[in-house]
Amino acid sequence: MPYEAEILMDQIKIIKKPINKKELHDIIKTQGSDLVKAVIDIEHEIMAIGGELHADEEVLLMEQGTKREHTWGINLYPEKGGDDWIEFDSMINIKPSFGNRSRGVDDVVIKEKIKRVVRKLIHEPNNNHT
Repeated sequence: MPYEAEILMDQIKIIKKPINKKELHDIIKTQGSDLVKAVIDIEHEIMAIGGELHADEEVLLMEQGTKREHTWGINLYPEKGGDDWIEFDSMINIKPSFGNRSRGVDDVVIKEKIKRVVRKLIHEPNNNHT
């Protein structure tokens, strides 16, 4: 079992600099899915993607200094447009001690921070972001 966990952690990428949606599609292709799970660190404005479980991605971020109250699990659907491509649904979001009692993100301010980090780190292929 520990060997499997190591393989899963190798699939997770921590995104600190912008990537485009094509790179996100490439990650999704390797997983055989239409979505990619992501965990956003709203304090450091980074994210982990590509894990089988949000919890695996969260652990990897926390090993690098992220605090639990700043991690939020989402699913990204690159084929969808607008805000519809971000789904706020993850077991790691259940944090009663931090005021979130659901799998979603109850606080509108936190939700907006998550969207801002996603927009900062994942761009359309033709955008002029650098």
